[in-house]
This record gives sequence, structure tokens and C-alpha cells, in this order.
Amino acid sequence: MLRLPLSPAAIVWMLGATQILGYGTVYYSFAILAEPIARSLGLSVSTVFGLFSLSLLVGGVVAPFLGGRMDRHGAPTVMAIGSVAVAGLLAATAWAPGIVGFAIALTALQTAAPAILYDAAFTTLVQAGDTGARRRITHLTLIAGFASTLFWPLTSWLAAHMDWRGVLLVFAALNLVVCAPAHMLIARAPSRTGRAVPLAEPDAPAAPAPAASEAAPLLPEAIAGRVYGLMTLGFALSGFMLSALLAQMVPALTALGLGSAALVVSTLFGPAQVIVRFADMFVAGRRDPLLVTLFAMAMFPLAGVILAATAPSVAGAAVFAVLLGFGSGLKSILQGTLPLALFGRAAYGARLGRMTLARQFLAAAAPFLFAWILERLGATAALLSIAAVGIAGLACFVEIARLRRPDPNAAPPGRP
Repeated sequence: MLRLPLSPAAIVWMLGATQILGYGTVYYSFAILAEPIARSLGLSVSTVFGLFSLSLLVGGVVAPFLGGRMDRHGAPTVMAIGSVAVAGLLAATAWAPGIVGFAIALTALQTAAPAILYDAAFTTLVQAGDTGARRRITHLTLIAGFASTLFWPLTSWLAAHMDWRGVLLVFAALNLVVCAPAHMLIARAPSRTGRAVPLAEPDAPAAPAPAASEAAPLLPEAIAGRVYGLMTLGFALSGFMLSALLAQMVPALTALGLGSAALVVSTLFGPAQVIVRFADMFVAGRRDPLLVTLFAMAMFPLAGVILAATAPSVAGAAVFAVLLGFGSGLKSILQGTLPLALFGRAAYGARLGRMTLARQFLAAAAPFLFAWILERLGATAALLSIAAVGIAGLACFVEIARLRRPDPNAAPPGRP
């Protein structure tokens, strides 16, 4: 089969486009379509969101398996197959005749979704055959960050001209006609090392060695397992806090007395994500990813404490939204780059898959728990409780930094 050469920049732009379409069609669109789906099936909107949350949990369960397939067969190949599967399952969801059929199709859709989203795209960039994966991951998240900005209004416009089933069929066509061919092209493209993009074939000849920070783990075997557990827990706890606040941001700000300013303040979150990703684009590779992670994780509890301490100040709420956006924008990048820096390229896809499983379980429960505390104990107690979770997440990375610190009593290399 003909292999068309693709530059790393071309691969990033192609993946950026497919990530916008992927997240837009299988994730962000449901915020708009939940109400018409509920009316059509005779359900409450909360029930539709409950089914959606359950389907995300199931998707998290299969993420480690899909990550292993990416390591073995190459992430672009998995993404190409995933795009075809997602297209078919979007169509199946659109054609579902009743509640049970809808729930089954939606669950199957979110089971296939990890094959086309960030973990798969990050693994593709890591498997691309040369150095610079961290920089390209940063560029990718910058492009893909526009998914909600584009798909919320696009979905609203489509829903005004057709029913929700028609919208899902349009989205199925986009995945089949745009995403699947793009992923197939990437899968067949020679990398800059002269090999196809997938680097997972068991008997493939070795490619030129990438930078040390991407080629090999930097951790002693004795602490690698503990560091991985702390990293997984830290990202999951910060994801819990972020999921809770994003799901209930406007109600929480309103409960704190901001009134109509609550919605305006919440719009600062998105631009803050873009700004911090632009900033990271210029320093990627020049800063230790763990140091950047400590900065990002500190943003989450700091944002919560500032909001609780300054409410109902609009200025304080604005600082909260910006800090939360900074943390969220960096977190999306670091979930791909920190595992690479700490553990290298080996089994990268499976490692991300296991992290996704932990994040999905905690993130799915977060909105319900935060809403429960908000209703019973008030907004201030809810914010301080969620900030405590963020502090626990930050503590995980502080412990990783401590474990990575060289032992001053250890013998120098080459000495007994």
C-alpha cells in the first residue's frame, strides 16, 4: 500500500482536527442533545445524564485494554478502527427505538470512544518515531481545546433544523468520512525515522534513539510502582475536583451570591485554558514536567480557597475561574507528558489507559457528591471540601518529587 510522507506538524494538525470532531461528537454534543433526547424517550434530563455518566464509566473500564492494543498494533491503527466503530455506534444510538436500546447503544459508543480521544492521540505522537513528543502534545491540546467552542453552537444549530437522531447521524458521517481516513493516513505514513508511525511491532528494527527523557524511564525500579500509583491517584483527585466544579460552577457561584455575574465569570475558564497552553507551548522541553505539574495541581485548591474566602466578590470569582482554567489547561497536557518523562515510551498506551480508568471512576461520582454537599451544607462548605481533595492530589505529586530527589548518602555512579 502507498505510504504518503507526513511531517510531524501535519500529523499534529490532522490529529487536532480529529480530536475536535471526536470530542465534539461523542462528548460535548450531549450537553445540548440531552434535553431533546429526554423529551423523545420520555425520560428526565437527569436520567439521560445518568446514563451518559454510566457509559463513561464503562468506557473507562476498557481504556487499559485499548491502551495495550495501541502499544501492540500502533495507536493510529486503533484510532482508524475506532473511528469506524464510533461512526457505526453513533448511527446505532440515533436509530435506537427505545430507552433500553438507547442505553445499550450509548454505552457501546462510549466504550469505543477512548480509541479516538486524547489517550490514543497522545500515544500516536509518542510512537511517531522521533523526539519532541511533549511539544507536539502541547500543540495538539491547543488545537483540540476548541472542541467545545465549536461543537456547542454547531450542535445547537443542527438541533434547531433536525431532531437529535438526525444530528447524531450527521456526526456519524463526520467520523466515517473525515476521522477514519485521516487516522488511516497517519497509520500508513512513514515517520521521520523512515518507519511507519506505529512503533509497536514485536520484531521491528530499532529506530534511532530519542531523547533520554522520552526513551527510557528515569526512575529506579524500586520506586517506579509507587510513583505510578501516586501519579495516577494525583491526576484522579484533581480530575474529581475539576469535574465537580465544572458540572456545578454556575449553581455554586449563584449560591455564593454572585447572581447574574455567575454566568459571565464562568466564561473566563475557557480563555484561561487557551492562554496557559500557549504559554506552555513556548516552554515545553525547557521545564521539568513534574515541576509544571506541581504548579498546575496547586491551582485547583488555591482557586477553591480564594473563591470561598472572597465570595460574593466578582473579582475573587474571576480569579477563581482563571486559576481553575490554568490548572485544567495544563492538566490536559501533563496527563500525556508526565508519564512519558517518568517512565519513557515503553507500554505508554497501556499506562495511560490505566490512568484513565481511575480518573473516569472518580470524575463520574464528583458532580453528584459536590451537589449533595452544596445542597446540605452550603456553597462555602462544598468549596472547602473540594479544595481539600485538590490538596490531597497536590500532595501526591509533592511525594513524587521527594521520591525523585537523589539520596545524598547514595554512592556516586561507578563507586561501590
